Amino acid sequence: MNLNEFQLQVHKKLKEDFEHYAYKCLKIRTKDGEVTPFVMNKAQKHIHQKLEMQKGQTGKVRALILKGRQQGCSTLVGGRFYHKTTHNFGTQCFILTHALDATNNLFKMAQRFYKNTPQCVQPSISTNNSKELIFGKLDSGYKIGTAENKEVGRSSTIQLFHGSEVAFWSNATEHAKGIFQAVPDVPGTEIILESTANGVGNFFHQKWQDAEAGISDFIAIFVPWFWQDEYAKSLPEDFSLTAEETDLKELYNLSDEQIFWRRHKIIDLSINGQNGEKAFMQEYPNNPNEAFQITGEDTYIQSDIVMKARKAVDVEAFGPVLVGVDPARFGDDRTSIIFRQGRKAYNLSSYCKKDTMEVAGIVHTIIMEHHPAKVFIDSGGLGAGVVDRLNELGHSNIVVGVNAGSSALDSQRYYNKRAEMWAMCALWIKDEPCSIPDSDSLHSDLCGVRYRFDSNSRLIMEKKEEMKKRGIRSSDEADALCLTFALPSSAYVANEQPSAVVKGFMDDFRGKQAAFKKSWR
Repeated sequence: MNLNEFQLQVHKKLKEDFEHYAYKCLKIRTKDGEVTPFVMNKAQKHIHQKLEMQKGQTGKVRALILKGRQQGCSTLVGGRFYHKTTHNFGTQCFILTHALDATNNLFKMAQRFYKNTPQCVQPSISTNNSKELIFGKLDSGYKIGTAENKEVGRSSTIQLFHGSEVAFWSNATEHAKGIFQAVPDVPGTEIILESTANGVGNFFHQKWQDAEAGISDFIAIFVPWFWQDEYAKSLPEDFSLTAEETDLKELYNLSDEQIFWRRHKIIDLSINGQNGEKAFMQEYPNNPNEAFQITGEDTYIQSDIVMKARKAVDVEAFGPVLVGVDPARFGDDRTSIIFRQGRKAYNLSSYCKKDTMEVAGIVHTIIMEHHPAKVFIDSGGLGAGVVDRLNELGHSNIVVGVNAGSSALDSQRYYNKRAEMWAMCALWIKDEPCSIPDSDSLHSDLCGVRYRFDSNSRLIMEKKEEMKKRGIRSSDEADALCLTFALPSSAYVANEQPSAVVKGFMDDFRGKQAAFKKSWR
């Protein structure tokens, strides 16, 4: 192989393998101020793999990244976009952050990349100032802006867009209508929005919920704090764990050094009367639900209980197979389906934009292939037509329409059937061991619903319409799981067939459903 052929191979490797290029060609400034080669950490490798997977599937990247403080996310996106901008013709990159200082820092990172790029792969530069970095021969380059300017980037044509700390943008909705539209919906384009959390109901949280639920073009990528090797602290001789810390250690497989670092960080964040533990969850989350702090004193099921169920792996399925189906009511809701057998819930699936016949077809296939004892379907809205169609197909002995607004079997304790099913589901989850799918979207659905009690001390669960008003998506997947508790477990025997006592339960259940339906005529 002569020198020219070797050089071609080197250039090919550098262009096609970003991780290799990052180490060989990019220099970053570490937290201690040293300028070193860019070696990806665990979080950066995870993000890179997710982005490349989406690009391979769709030809483009649309991603939201939820992360903790100083985990290298902005560095990864900055390096990725510098690599693409300097290896392709006509590629315009735009950086937008919540504040001018943050924008300047990311732009200076790109300038540092250029300054330290080996000459053999360093493109010629035509403009390099405080606002632009232009590679003239490539007709590619960088521009920057801050989210405080509502009109920023509207007149541009952009191929690569990096939005940083999006949860803190003051004009996020305007930017979604403006600069986001400057990125054409074609292969090769990328929009990457990354941020720490900043409460619920804002633009980033709304986009995250849609991505997590699979109802947008964006993918949701989460990075937990404990992936950072440096987030650990040497132990004192008298170190011991609290009961809460012991649970955390087991749940997330943490080391004592990580727990000790967390303890000190909570102390640091407990200033001016601030709740240090809540601040830590937002800045250094264990899971997405914790980051947004949807779970609180007024939500019915707590995050740590759900996470234990997600991590339970040795729970065997037993007893009758029950299926819960929550058909979509509105255009942005999901049709969610889940199986439950004894202490194990499994086979969670969600679909968007399915009509009555399509949902009925999916459920018909489930009945024919899995032979469930009962399929419980929310019969409000679209669900009534699904139930009717399945009855026409001969499944009336298996399919049970459940109207969440009808009376509970125990009407002295629960305001309606929805409250009763949620209560039974919550007790089931708390009674360890129990296993649910390891799903962020199910987790968020289970932990997003508020509750209260009426004047007769009956439990009332928050309606989906009320959730949407405060910026929380419909709890479709959780409601599907709750539907599997429409009848008590004593209605079945282990051979997966309804026992004799089920007739009594069903007669009472259907009587209450009929009374509810009659009252609304």
